[in-house]
Amino acid sequence: MSDHDFPADEDFDGFDDAEFDAGLLEEELRRAAAVLDPLPAELLQLAMDAYALHDLEARVAELTFDSLVDAIPVRGVEDPPRMLTFRAGELTVDVEVTGDGLLGQLLPPQSARIEVLGGPGAARPLTVDGMGRFVGDTPPAGPFALRLRTGGDVIVTEWLRA
Repeated sequence: MSDHDFPADEDFDGFDDAEFDAGLLEEELRRAAAVLDPLPAELLQLAMDAYALHDLEARVAELTFDSLVDAIPVRGVEDPPRMLTFRAGELTVDVEVTGDGLLGQLLPPQSARIEVLGGPGAARPLTVDGMGRFVGDTPPAGPFALRLRTGGDVIVTEWLRA
């Protein structure tokens, strides 16, 4: 006889729906998970930093091109730079990611303050010249995003893994 053959209102193993407390069960499961599979301190710190860096008024620059996905591989090139293009309204952000760092340009060219966000460390500021170009001499390690402040606007790119 299978479990499906028993009447629905029968009491099995002393289990009574009236005594079942979903909130208590959830709390017990949370405690067990905290003991058996604790959250790594680095992950907790990263989550808190990501929340602290969150800009509620920021526009998200959408990833429109990623050479890892959209480009055709070139024969003989072993470690090509990663090319990324983000778009937010009329603003385009082109970024080249290499083992040496970041190189990019804002189009149309404009002054901006750019920060490289990533990991538990502080955001790294980048200088933008009059042509909208910027250079970062430290390659991102792990997930990263760019936060741009152009005039009164704040724009944040999608998060990517380096």
